[in-house]
Amino acid sequence: MKILILLAHPSPGSFNHAITDAVRAALEAKAHTVIVHDLYAERFDPMLPGEEIPKTAALDPVVQRHIRELSEAEGVVVVHPNWWGQPPAVLKGWMDRVLRQGTAYTFGRNDKGEGVVIGLLKAHAAVVFTTANTPQDAEDRLYGDPLDGLWKKCVFGFCGVSRVIRKNFTSVIMSTDEVRRAWLDEARQTVAEAFRG
Repeated sequence: MKILILLAHPSPGSFNHAITDAVRAALEAKAHTVIVHDLYAERFDPMLPGEEIPKTAALDPVVQRHIRELSEAEGVVVVHPNWWGQPPAVLKGWMDRVLRQGTAYTFGRNDKGEGVVIGLLKAHAAVVFTTANTPQDAEDRLYGDPLDGLWKKCVFGFCGVSRVIRKNFTSVIMSTDEVRRAWLDEARQTVAEAFRG
């Protein structure tokens, strides 16, 4: 199975990087073909130029490569911290530039003639690992966990990926080495179950 991993954290020694390394190794051990993009290390430009907005726009070669890899992926893994209830700007910019009409989704009509969104991604499943310092019960109570809806409904659901798994590891700042090791084991197990194919 071809699996695309997207990492969005600026610090190479971060727990997000540890998650990515663990997940990559677990997937490669199961003979999956894995493509990893560390968006910060690659200096992915998150700025969407106005001339890229039209469906028929000429696109930057880097953006074209990301679109192709995403379109071919049978599974997607995203790893990022929760910053202000959102992913880092580089990942939001990746979405703006790569999740394009005509490749990630399109518009059509249902049998009643109503306008509908048609997801075009062929990925069978997506797994999103997020990290935070807000305890999960406080995140749910105070903010409603905005990242869960973003990834499950607004991004992958919109683009046709019906199975979306999200794991939030928190509180990273208060965690021990033992807890982080357990989280990495959970991340490995999650991708093993999500991408059995």
